[in-house]
Amino acid sequence: MEQAVTIKDIFAMFDRSEQERRETERLLKESWRETDRELKEMQKEMRDSAKQLNKQMGDLGLRFGDLAEEMVKAGILDKVNALGYRFVDFDENHVLRDTATGQRIAEIDLVLYDGDAVMAVEVKTKLETEDVKDHIIRLDKMRANAQNKVWEHRKLLSAVAGAVISKEVKAFALNHGFFLICQSGENLKVEPPSGAAREW
Repeated sequence: MEQAVTIKDIFAMFDRSEQERRETERLLKESWRETDRELKEMQKEMRDSAKQLNKQMGDLGLRFGDLAEEMVKAGILDKVNALGYRFVDFDENHVLRDTATGQRIAEIDLVLYDGDAVMAVEVKTKLETEDVKDHIIRLDKMRANAQNKVWEHRKLLSAVAGAVISKEVKAFALNHGFFLICQSGENLKVEPPSGAAREW
């Protein structure tokens, strides 16, 4: 014969049910805290990894940039002079300063010198149209700040160089009066502008 359920039994069931609910809630909160802690640790590890990767990529980019400059320096005088110039020397990483304030306003990767001309060369690993446009601005600054500089009374010419140059960028540079310096097999190649070389 079944025992009758009393009010006391019903309250005991509710009490057990409430205890089980509280225990479940406590376990869930612990689980959430642990999950939250693990997520924060994972996010920190991902941020640290991303920083390290960015640094490594930046270092690699600098090494590629140095390599591109070394490639250009190796034969630039001979190659440009084969086009009828008489450049005898060049400076690397020439810092351009404002003639009035002395403040640094630009840096030119290579500056070639001859008796009556100076050629400013911008070197990039991958040459883009924006790099050519930026070099135009740099050349305007060179001309505007020519007082007492070696190019004050000389023609100021320009070249852009790159290890990787698309056809569109190549055409843009040549059509804007720039000499184009690029790799051709194992050799350095200098192409004259499409029309007359632009002078600043």
